[in-house]
This record gives sequence, structure tokens and C-alpha cells, in this order.
Amino acid sequence: MFSFINIFRIVALLEGVSYILLLFIATPVKYLSGDAQYVKLLGMPHGLLFVAYIAIAIVIKPTLKWDNKTLGIVLLAAIIPFGTFYIDRKYLKPAK
Repeated sequence: MFSFINIFRIVALLEGVSYILLLFIATPVKYLSGDAQYVKLLGMPHGLLFVAYIAIAIVIKPTLKWDNKTLGIVLLAAIIPFGTFYIDRKYLKPAK
């Protein structure tokens, strides 16, 4: 059965992977070869996953008894490469 925590873990994983692909594959291809196709292809899914990550983090804050500092760290991790993987290991795996 899926709980909000499990859904958040999946969204965090997908958001992290899409961000890494966007930063380290699509953007270099765009600027080295002039082909923006990959950025367009990955941009929308990453944006939707980013918004879902933020929304679900805010929704599960009371469930996991996060204070505002912890929530800030979780939200900040969404804009740092590999940050969502850290959040999964540090804050979400123990809550499972």
C-alpha cells in the first residue's frame, strides 16, 4: 500500500534523476551541439516533478514531525544536484 511517504520517496528519486539528466546531459548537448531538443524533452517532466516534490514535502511535514528548519533543508535539496538522494537517505528511509 502506498503512503504519502512512499509516494514522496518515488517523486524525490524521479525528480533527482530528471535534474541530473537535465544538468549533465541535456544542457551540455544544447550548448555544445546547439540542439535544444533534450532540454525541451526533459524540462517539462522535471518541472512537474519539482512542483510535486515541493507540494508533497509541505503536505507530509506534520506527518514526519519536521520543524521549519528541516522542511527548509528538504526544499533546498530540490535545487541542489543529488540533494533529493541525500534527503531520501537521511530523512525518509528512517521514517519508513
